[in-house]
Amino acid sequence: MSAPPADRLPTSARRGAPPAGAWHPELGRGDRRFLPLGAIGLESGSTLPDALLAYESWGTLAADGSNAILVLHALTGDSHVIGPAGPAHPTAGWWEDLVGPGRPIDTDRWFVIAPNVLGGCQGSTGPSSTAPDGRAWGSRFPALTVRDQVAAEHALLEHLGLERWALVIGGSMGGMRALEWAVTWPDQVERLAVIASSARASADQIAWNSIQETVICADAGFAGGDYYELPAGQGPRRGLGIARRIAHTTYRTAHELEERFSNREQDQEDPAAGGRHQVVSYLDHHADKLVARFDANSYLALVRAMSTHDVGRGRGGIGAALGRVRARTLTVAIDSDRLFPPALVEEIPAGIPGARHREVHCDQGHDGFLLPSPELSGWIRDLLTQ
Repeated sequence: MSAPPADRLPTSARRGAPPAGAWHPELGRGDRRFLPLGAIGLESGSTLPDALLAYESWGTLAADGSNAILVLHALTGDSHVIGPAGPAHPTAGWWEDLVGPGRPIDTDRWFVIAPNVLGGCQGSTGPSSTAPDGRAWGSRFPALTVRDQVAAEHALLEHLGLERWALVIGGSMGGMRALEWAVTWPDQVERLAVIASSARASADQIAWNSIQETVICADAGFAGGDYYELPAGQGPRRGLGIARRIAHTTYRTAHELEERFSNREQDQEDPAAGGRHQVVSYLDHHADKLVARFDANSYLALVRAMSTHDVGRGRGGIGAALGRVRARTLTVAIDSDRLFPPALVEEIPAGIPGARHREVHCDQGHDGFLLPSPELSGWIRDLLTQ
């Protein structure tokens, strides 16, 4: 079967300004390319018609296709793994210490491809995308699972005419998808790197996700999920900001926050007189940044997919599922990670014969997988030489 045509720039039939936070063709394509997927059948039994996957790539694909690497982003990441920020890309590359010329994943040697996850808001079909009737999907967008997202990404492999990936790598939500790749298509993943992630959602993760969902949905501007026609500046901005504040406290550690901020006031703002502490200003800053570049409905779709993550579902349990993996596997935990604690990460290598497990010391908690780490860089280099 011939590969579907790529690079189709999506169009929008919606009137009015694009929703704050979601990418829109009016912003320019940037470094994105687009792969039309057609209709996708989902685990829920629903069908997502005319789906599109946005992606970026770096390096040159070898004639035999042997040097292709798939990089998978976390919850509020996107396909822009490396490169500057600009009108089309709200943030600079999020893994530039690991990917690029001369980096552990050397784009002078490897062909690297990174999709924006299905359900996201940076080019791939998600709740802010236009449905067949010309309106935003909004509340009508179907529920997704990690398996649905990986099935969509599998179309990239087929489009490129590849037999397998030399490496599939991801952290956090990206690690969930990376592991699902290796379980679902064990013969198409040569190497696997799962960083600060897990084989299943934990009760703690599901609890925190549910709280974030609740505050978004409780925002009067949420309008039941159909807020895209509201005037600019409206929508569930407050709810999404609160969700980000909650999430960010799970991404960092009490030790780091105490070391950085203690109970100090922000500038000349006296907390006793209604002013803010420095740590509150820090959380406000991260909330404002996310609201400016992310869509609330996408946030809901993705945290719900994370909460249903379980590689053992319908496969006889986690042990049986992990036993399917054939890739040379590296798992990495962060010793201070409260969201994906080392004991949870260690469930993965315990079920994969020959897997290597490593642990990074980092005071910053879960977000440590995004920070420069000589240890992680060395382990990835070693994996790619095997």
